[in-house]
Amino acid sequence: MIGAGIFILPGIAAEGAGPASSISFAIAGFVALLAALSLAELATGMPVAGGSYHYVNRGLGGFFGSIVGWGMWTGLMFASAFYMVGFGQYIVEPIPGLSGRTLIVAFGLFGLALITGVNYYGTEESSGAQNIMIGTELAIVLVYTGLGLFFIDTANLANFAPTGPTGIVATTGTVFVTFLGFEIIATVAGEVKEPDRLIPLTMVLSVVSVTLLYVVVMIVSTGVIPYQELGGSLVPVSKVAVVFMGSAGVVAIVFAAVIAAISSSNSSILAASRVIFAMGRDGLMSDRLNVTHDRFNTPHRAIIATGGITALFIALGLEVEAIVALLAEVASFSFLVSYGLVHVSLVVFRRADPPEYDPDFTIPSVLYPIVPILGIVMTGVVVWQMSRVVQLVGAGIVALGGVWYVAYTRGETPEPGYLAEAVGRASSPGYTVVVPVSNPETQGGLLRLAAASARANADEPGDPTLVAVNVLRAAGDPDRQNVAAARLEHQRELLTATREIGTEMDIDIETRAVVAPDVGDAILDAVRDEDADHAVMGWKGSFTGGPFGFGSNLDPVLSAAGCDVTLVGLGANPSGDTVALVDDRQNAPVAARRAAEFASVDGGRPTLLAVQSPADEADSTDLVARGEATIEAAAERAGLGADRYDASVVVGDDTAVLDAVTDRGIVCLGLTGPGEVDAERKRALAERIAAQTDGDVAVAKADGDERRPSTDA
Repeated sequence: MIGAGIFILPGIAAEGAGPASSISFAIAGFVALLAALSLAELATGMPVAGGSYHYVNRGLGGFFGSIVGWGMWTGLMFASAFYMVGFGQYIVEPIPGLSGRTLIVAFGLFGLALITGVNYYGTEESSGAQNIMIGTELAIVLVYTGLGLFFIDTANLANFAPTGPTGIVATTGTVFVTFLGFEIIATVAGEVKEPDRLIPLTMVLSVVSVTLLYVVVMIVSTGVIPYQELGGSLVPVSKVAVVFMGSAGVVAIVFAAVIAAISSSNSSILAASRVIFAMGRDGLMSDRLNVTHDRFNTPHRAIIATGGITALFIALGLEVEAIVALLAEVASFSFLVSYGLVHVSLVVFRRADPPEYDPDFTIPSVLYPIVPILGIVMTGVVVWQMSRVVQLVGAGIVALGGVWYVAYTRGETPEPGYLAEAVGRASSPGYTVVVPVSNPETQGGLLRLAAASARANADEPGDPTLVAVNVLRAAGDPDRQNVAAARLEHQRELLTATREIGTEMDIDIETRAVVAPDVGDAILDAVRDEDADHAVMGWKGSFTGGPFGFGSNLDPVLSAAGCDVTLVGLGANPSGDTVALVDDRQNAPVAARRAAEFASVDGGRPTLLAVQSPADEADSTDLVARGEATIEAAAERAGLGADRYDASVVVGDDTAVLDAVTDRGIVCLGLTGPGEVDAERKRALAERIAAQTDGDVAVAKADGDERRPSTDA
């Protein structure tokens, strides 16, 4: 994580804060450490491409996602340009006969072209050589600091903070760009074994170790030569090294600086192209950027766009005198704003607790919410102390992200986020209905019935909540970056259509996008995480395998949801009134309750239908009386007064039942559980009803603890 900034910025830092610039690096490291802790939790909870952009986009919604996406993209490009200008400085300045800003910019553009080309064609083959170069760079820096400590003149440190606290904090904003490397760890979280241990450990150790190293480098640099002299140098570390390492030391430092510049710029170009690739995936950029090369399997269009704009930033060096400081500070500004929103996103995810957020590492309770709150405050303090020019440029980038979102999405919200839900968690949640959706042709019908259930229970404490969940199955790997872009686009379109349906029905619908290896388990997790009172799920109208006979996607929810569950087979033409088949089984009351809720959509009331077999009793009068008693008992257990339903008794066999329900709009049945008497016959009857009626067929199951509304006479 040793960035090129440590070779380029000591002169600028010394000019801004004198020897106290070492404190500036320490403060920047502390701010980075807070961000690393929040990122570590988010990365283990959502290990996907996009890093901070993705976490903010998912947590706070598309508007803030666009701001952070543009901020990260431009910030990384500013950083890459900064590294390449420094690359040119360390080549041109130490070599006699070479000088001039034009030559520095030319070398910077040349280096950028090489890096862009390497990223375009792929970098797998270069990883071994890059590791060797980075190891060599680290060894040179350690030798520099180790030897330099013996050559410090304490007189040079006497005027330790010539610009005071304000200068120290302002310089922190300049040098923060040297701490961007830990973000890369977050982007590869899905590939890390033991992420709960290795990701936070790697992030924290990397930030702490380089912070200590940078502090020592600044103490050595400002202690060996006066900070006034160091401040005017384009190659400050090289200028210090010549004092105690000679010409050989200068060559070594130049070599290390060149390696660092190439490595840092390469990482920035790679990360920047990944950000706009992810934005294209999420509908915040043109989907033309969300494609990979047929041969090289790289996001080539995103790389070319990133490289081209970065070249323009480097070319600014021909006109802007203080280009190095400007590039560094704008990059720092962008990431400070991004990390501030990352901290906010962490709090939002903690409060909303969506089903897809299941981090392997969480910030210890003793440090939460201290870490995100302090992180927000610290980023704000550093940004406030930055120069007005940088604040204006940074604010312009923030405004660009916001305006781009409004103009590009045209008011449509690709990602609503969880901010409103997190704020709403302060009040007690009302009756909650979870609806898994996957088919555009059936989601409207499911949502209609789920909304009826939610509205029927609106008198319970809190506002009723409707939550739509879509699960993408990713076999063996829940990492969204390994899911085909077309499937993610389908998921996004499905959930956007879901929210539009909610608008048409005048009911707010929260949406959840989940990627998981097992659909049934993911739906069960969503139901539990939402603390749902009711789950409404689609059913194909036939029985397959599993304890309840509904297959691997539905049986886990039926078995362990801990709430009412209704499986709905949607008919081709659901018109007519609502009927519930009731008997003395345990799920008959919930079938009656569902029928009353569904009938309320049109202001009607259901018919409770009891079937009596003529083989059971010779006297039909007694059979009807028994049926009426069964209906009354089921209605009482369901909390339905006599004025809220019609009663009907049919004496006959299953054929008579089919005749009685064929023309109904909705038919509700109680679930027949494993091991119950006549389970197979009941299942066969349910299948025949689903096959012969044009209406909806709902199979209802009560939760384990028999939660029911109070009787409404």
